[in-house]
Amino acid sequence: MSAALLRLRGEDWGAYAILPVVALATLPLMSFSTWLTLTVAGIAMGMMLFLMAAGLTLIFGLMQVFTFAHGAFITLGAYLAVSVVAALSGWSAAPSWWLNLAVLAAALIAALLASGAAGYVFERVIIRRVYGAHLRQILITVGGLIIAEQLVVALWGANPLPLPKPASLGGSIILAGAAIEKYRILAAALGLAAYVGLHLLLNRTRVGLLVRAGVENLEMVEALGYRIRRLFIGVFVTGTALAGVGGVMWAFYQELVTRSIGGDMTILIFIILIIGGLGSIGGCVTAAVLVGLVTNYVGFLAPKLALGSTIVLMMVILLWRPRGLFPVGAQ
Repeated sequence: MSAALLRLRGEDWGAYAILPVVALATLPLMSFSTWLTLTVAGIAMGMMLFLMAAGLTLIFGLMQVFTFAHGAFITLGAYLAVSVVAALSGWSAAPSWWLNLAVLAAALIAALLASGAAGYVFERVIIRRVYGAHLRQILITVGGLIIAEQLVVALWGANPLPLPKPASLGGSIILAGAAIEKYRILAAALGLAAYVGLHLLLNRTRVGLLVRAGVENLEMVEALGYRIRRLFIGVFVTGTALAGVGGVMWAFYQELVTRSIGGDMTILIFIILIIGGLGSIGGCVTAAVLVGLVTNYVGFLAPKLALGSTIVLMMVILLWRPRGLFPVGAQ
């Protein structure tokens, strides 16, 4: 018993140490300034991926809902950012931190509200009818994603749309000889704030306790007088709202929005969920940052291998920990 416990703890420490180990292992392969630039870029990319993936890991892991329409809410957030910037173009171009941050905040709030509202309608009209029917969930949500992409074309057109960053958020600062983009620092900070908020909500509040208890035994929790299905609706809406926020941040990062922006991110988000462990917020943020770091390091050291690096990473992690880095049942 004690040997098994020690072995489990060793595996857990390995999961916790994977980020610094990967980061430090690449340091001898490049100059420090290059390493620092790539590391910050990888963390920022990972935090943006976390914003997009966190909602889906909650929906998959806590609600057992297999939805492939998550990319639609990412796309909605990205296109709303285009509309907000167009409406506030004067503020966006002004050399003022406050006005530029106000533009970004307006885009984030618009995406949060619109994606959350769309998620509420989607759950009430479609998802509620297929609870527990996983094959039907997959089929109907894939169809929902296709319809959403066509609606985007009807509203915003089929051509890619540019999305320049607000003036003060462009450019870089020099730190220890490395060029660090201002926007990436902001993206990392926002992702960290979202992680802390979700972690506290799920682990330190009564709502989080009820949601997790409802996953284990829905009938028992409802017999105690709690309407757990209402909480599940809240989880779904929170997940889609976060997807919209992630779509805004990723769109500004790419500075270009296409109708397939959400669909293109879906595969990468699924890889993050599998690596981190379904339903685990800690696993999701670790996996997202790990993917961001590996993508940036491999892209610099071996560009031809960059495209398949995340697939190889997922295979290696699953050979080591078949349920992901931090499976919910093991926490």
